[in-house]
Amino acid sequence: MKHGVILIPVLNLSISLIPCFFVIFFLFKWTKEFSNYIYAFIRMIGQLLIIGYILVFIFKAERWWIVILTLSFMSFTASWISLRPVKNLRKHLYFRSVFSIITAGAVIIFIVTQVVLNIKPWFSPQEMIPLAGMIFSSSMNSISLASERFFSEIKKGNDYQTSRGIALKTGLIPITNTLFAVGLVSIPGIMTGQVLSGVSPLIAVRYQIMVLAMIFSASGLSTIIYLILLKNFKHD
Repeated sequence: MKHGVILIPVLNLSISLIPCFFVIFFLFKWTKEFSNYIYAFIRMIGQLLIIGYILVFIFKAERWWIVILTLSFMSFTASWISLRPVKNLRKHLYFRSVFSIITAGAVIIFIVTQVVLNIKPWFSPQEMIPLAGMIFSSSMNSISLASERFFSEIKKGNDYQTSRGIALKTGLIPITNTLFAVGLVSIPGIMTGQVLSGVSPLIAVRYQIMVLAMIFSASGLSTIIYLILLKNFKHD
């Protein structure tokens, strides 16, 4: 059996987008809204092309300060995006989100890269940046869900403790579903990539367990910190 990374020609890659247009067609037919999804795809493609070139530069440079700047930018951006469901409160909540994501992220990144993987050098961009990306994005999604649910519960008249508990459970729904489904419904991305590259499935499983534990911890810790910081938050 031939192993190695499968190179995808541009034409083949474009074919993978065809089903997306069917979904967008029905979005337009049923809701009359589609421009936001077209924009999302265009933005996704542009962002990935840009980040591809940037990562090539970062990986070749191998400078610790470049890695730190990159992680800072990622965390600040994730913090801003996480507050999309509560745009009217974004400016007031931003630093709470930043503190939550950076604090939880720093703890999890240290454990994974310096203890579990023991990467050398400690700032190795090939490992640090992809792992940090998964950590920040999972925290971003959890805080986003928790924010929307927390303020919805507050508006219903629930007290802080009740709203906090419901919001935490809501924020953890995506990763909890993943934990239940992994291996039965889905084979996650990092494991799929490693298997396609010829890595033994038994080795790939170890990495996937680490990643899922990492994502659950990052999602939970960042959301817990964020909700604690909301205790005395006053809003209209």
